[in-house]
Amino acid sequence: MNRKDTLTSLSSHSPTVLIIGGGINGIGTFRDLTLQGVDTLLIDRADFCSGASSASSRMAHGGIRYLENGEFRLVREAVQERNRMIQNAPSLVKPLPTTIPIFKTFSGMFNAPLKFLGWLDKPSERGGLIIKVGLIFYDAFTGKNRTVPVHVFDGRDKALKKYPRLNPKIRYAATYYDGIILSPERLLLELLFDAEKEGSHARALNYVSMVSGTGNKVTLKDEGSGQTFDITPHLVINAAGPWIDGTNQRLGLPTHYVGPTKGSHLVLDNPELRQAIGDHEFFFENKDGRIVLIFPLFDKVMIGTSDLPIENPDSAHCTEDEVDYFIGMIGRVFPSIPVSREQIVFRFCGVRPLAYTQIKNAGQITRDHHIQEDKLGSIPVYSLVGGKWTSFRALSEQVTDRALAFLGQTRKVDTKSLPIGAGKDAFPLKTDPIYTPLEIDSMAKREKIVHLDDLVLRRTLLAYLGQLTHPLVVDLSNTLGDSLGWDEAQKKAEVIRTFEILADRHGVRL
Repeated sequence: MNRKDTLTSLSSHSPTVLIIGGGINGIGTFRDLTLQGVDTLLIDRADFCSGASSASSRMAHGGIRYLENGEFRLVREAVQERNRMIQNAPSLVKPLPTTIPIFKTFSGMFNAPLKFLGWLDKPSERGGLIIKVGLIFYDAFTGKNRTVPVHVFDGRDKALKKYPRLNPKIRYAATYYDGIILSPERLLLELLFDAEKEGSHARALNYVSMVSGTGNKVTLKDEGSGQTFDITPHLVINAAGPWIDGTNQRLGLPTHYVGPTKGSHLVLDNPELRQAIGDHEFFFENKDGRIVLIFPLFDKVMIGTSDLPIENPDSAHCTEDEVDYFIGMIGRVFPSIPVSREQIVFRFCGVRPLAYTQIKNAGQITRDHHIQEDKLGSIPVYSLVGGKWTSFRALSEQVTDRALAFLGQTRKVDTKSLPIGAGKDAFPLKTDPIYTPLEIDSMAKREKIVHLDDLVLRRTLLAYLGQLTHPLVVDLSNTLGDSLGWDEAQKKAEVIRTFEILADRHGVRL
């Protein structure tokens, strides 16, 4: 069913379940519900994977640092889900060797008990002993389903032979394994396509917003035409991420479920640094106690991330102070490698939908997930609070099971071992900037592209890898516009829109 037909169907056919939010939690739940045969409509006010889910650190990880907070259930779940992602989406999620440079031996041994007692806001630096214990636990959580190797702990001399540019002041370097999500946007689309293959009971629309809710009625608006639609679902699932409370307010529900924090990243074209890290992520503690990363992103290097409280998710930008911080942090582990602003090809900032809490240190706020329930008239509204990319399947399963219980239905399909995209990309993941008109036409017709920025930011890696040029953007607008039926005025408007988004949100000025 194409976009026009799907919009038309809303006038005569209300869904059983309405999902608001096309990020990973919304799409994951959409797939799970439609696999069970539930008539489901998913909407997003912008493009799919254009909010919090587009700004992740591209890791499928258990969160080893959460062990220090005593969140063993969360880490166990996330490690198991990491393994499932590697198995179920092998073309897009692969094992990622992750190296921790360690500068002390015994430091940080009392971090966990002091945190538990509420006596520690900023932990002391973790030393080799506490990291070794953490890695033993981390490996143990994998259990029999071992998709990645166990950790390796090297002394200074051996570590410097492996990584000659590493800071010679280190005492140890530990390497363990998590997973790399080569393209979160592509993985999310695969989940969406898997859902739609189930039949006409699976409907998904980008650029459709939820305007309001009164009684048992929810009003939607097509952002392109301005047309509105009234629907009467049996259940509403609020998967709007950091916008959960704002969404609930439009439904007449004054909630305060999230206390979001923002995280920024830079993408660098620095061949020297890229060669120094090899295929390893470097995951380490900066001098201020913040856990940061240096990450191999194809032929580029991604660095991040911050963890700063933010009130308005729409205001999230990577600031110049953050840029200074990220560039400066590299000197802690690779002091001989020069890094400059001129090497930045892309920057991005996202907002984590963390549960609201009074904890002052953002790094200690739980990354766990839960479901809050309210009522719109007689319609239950489930708000999906927290969560992260790695555990999306587990959260989707919990939401779906709860929805099925409410609807009086039973689960038909288990998603634990279910391949994503049948193990293949719907469209090959390319790292070069050459796309033929036939390839653009294929994406335009199949991948729900509405605007030019959908193509350059979320259907391809062109923007992330710094491959865009002014002539290329114009050419892409012409080719895409021919496929989507744009006139010359709209083609030019899309170029202007894309340039503005690239400059404002990503620091890219062509």
